Amino acid sequence: MIKQILGRLPRKPGKAGDSRDAAAGVAAGNGTEPSNSYSVARSMDSGNKRTGNGDYPVPPGVTPNSVMNGAVLYHSNEPLPAFKDVAASEKQNLFVKKVNLCCAVYDFMDPTKNLKEKEVKRQTLMELVDYVTSANGKFSEVVMQEITKMVSINLFRSSNPTPRENKAIEGVDLEEDEPLMDPAWSHLQIVYEVFLRFVASQETDAKLAKRYIDHSFILRLLDLFDSEDPRERDYLKTILHRIYGKFMVHRPFIRKAINNIFYRFIFETEKHNGIAELLEILGSIINGFALPLKEEHKLFLVRALIPLHKPKCVSMYHQQLSYCITQFVEKDCKLADTVIRGLLKYWPVTNSSKEVMFLGELEEVLEATQLAEFQRCMVPLFRQIARSMNSSHFQVAERALFLWNNDHIENLIKQNYKVLLPIIYPALERNTRDHWNQAVRSLTLNVRKIFSDHDSAFFGECVQRFNDEELKQEETDSKREALWKRLEEMATSKPGENNPSGTPNGKSSQAAG
Repeated sequence: MIKQILGRLPRKPGKAGDSRDAAAGVAAGNGTEPSNSYSVARSMDSGNKRTGNGDYPVPPGVTPNSVMNGAVLYHSNEPLPAFKDVAASEKQNLFVKKVNLCCAVYDFMDPTKNLKEKEVKRQTLMELVDYVTSANGKFSEVVMQEITKMVSINLFRSSNPTPRENKAIEGVDLEEDEPLMDPAWSHLQIVYEVFLRFVASQETDAKLAKRYIDHSFILRLLDLFDSEDPRERDYLKTILHRIYGKFMVHRPFIRKAINNIFYRFIFETEKHNGIAELLEILGSIINGFALPLKEEHKLFLVRALIPLHKPKCVSMYHQQLSYCITQFVEKDCKLADTVIRGLLKYWPVTNSSKEVMFLGELEEVLEATQLAEFQRCMVPLFRQIARSMNSSHFQVAERALFLWNNDHIENLIKQNYKVLLPIIYPALERNTRDHWNQAVRSLTLNVRKIFSDHDSAFFGECVQRFNDEELKQEETDSKREALWKRLEEMATSKPGENNPSGTPNGKSSQAAG
């Protein structure tokens, strides 16, 4: 009787059981540690360099073999049947076994190693893709846990190629550098495909899956955006966008985490390979913002997006950045003044190619700008445009003059021509007289004609005012030149001659001093 009672009491788990339970808790995101902590994600990153099998249980049918790059290698010793060869009731159990089999990590730096095992894993991953795609029943919690565990083991790896330093400096053509391709991509691509289809599947219950695709998981996924392999970044972009759409509870956290990546990039490193992809995701997110815009979204524009114009490597992601900025202005036209003043703050001084990009973005912003917002910033804006029109780099000058080819912008200028023409007329006159490029001079004459035809009387006043100021400047310059000439003559004259004190060498003035 006593033995029967004692037999019903729960046994104290051993050390192996403890480690497995802890691993399951971390994978589920419901352990004792807060899963949304950035420090936790970092500690998990360092934990990727595994030297044993304490992080995850050994998959059934697989035995630990060796350690490569800090991760346990598993080799299959028991072939698993195909899904078509088992009963429907056994398919989910077989799926879990196949997922566990794919937790094996192999050394792809040596293409001659583990050829048979690699092929078995590749074929198994392909079967998983088909199973997830054709699933016709809700995925169980066990399946969700095992998939996220397998994805974590394969993707959150310590063997990522070390990113090269960002070479986006002036004088270096970025497109000449070939990106580093991950040799393990033949397997990684299918792992990404499995996970993408799992996240996108209607059979994945977001309320259950959020326990495993938690804040810690998302942070580690975002860390992968710094990969040099563009194929990996493209998958990550699609997957993160799907996660954002499916897991509404994670949306604020994802936006905040992307913000932090931008802050670190702008103010610390200026080195990151995935800024363009992250901005592409944000472009879709911003497009879906409800009106009126929340204050946090406006702060994101001011604190993160506009400062992204500062780094030297802005050309790597400018197209996506410009789209995000324009989306904000189209959503709320009152933000045009903020955006334009932000562009002026980071306007390039010596980088001509960057200035051409800024002028192109400026045109897109102005196209979505209404009259009231335009009037708030038009004076500092057209002072800068006038400087760009006089640039010795013909592409910069051309791009500035092309603004008049846009009907909306031309209309805004015409409605405020009495303020703007006096600002830009001197630049027009200098181009007509002195610019070395014939195309720039022709465009300048076209702009002059637009103003002259619109109000010839006021245009004549501006011409007269410019001529008067030019005469005054010539008089000032001649007086200055005469004064310098007189000082030079005094400096070279003999001692005692033309001395204002009337004494040789100014001795009395020295004594008085």
